[in-house]
Amino acid sequence: MPNWAEQVTAIATVVLAVGAVGAIGAAIFAGQQVREARIGRQAEVAADFIRRWSDDDMVATRRLVATYRTPEALRDALLRHVAANDTEAYVLFRELDYFEQLGAMEQHGGFDIEFVRLLLGRRLIDRWELWRPSIDALGGTQVYPMFDRLARKMAKEAAAG
Repeated sequence: MPNWAEQVTAIATVVLAVGAVGAIGAAIFAGQQVREARIGRQAEVAADFIRRWSDDDMVATRRLVATYRTPEALRDALLRHVAANDTEAYVLFRELDYFEQLGAMEQHGGFDIEFVRLLLGRRLIDRWELWRPSIDALGGTQVYPMFDRLARKMAKEAAAG
């Protein structure tokens, strides 16, 4: 028969083991909660970006962009509007800013690249090609580095897939 010290040690060991298992379970549960919160946050941000793409201001911007038949015509018009400080310049910048913000969100974990591919895919690459002469005229890719990086990443994804 074990003495009282051995019994206390055995009981303390069982209590510590149960506590350790509970702590591990709590850590796993907390990790799942963090993952679910991140997914929920990404879904909220994604819904906002989808909504912004279709809101009246962006539709007006895309309609204005569509009036220019070539990337070069778009560039020339943008430069004219910027030089004259026309409202149209700011309307056109909406789309460039949208893609720049999307690229920044993807780079910093707000979006997964797979989500961006599903959401925009080839359309993002096409928009980059449309805007590239304008971006070059405004100062090159350092003016919109996140849009540039995202378009390159998307082009690699498209080439690989």
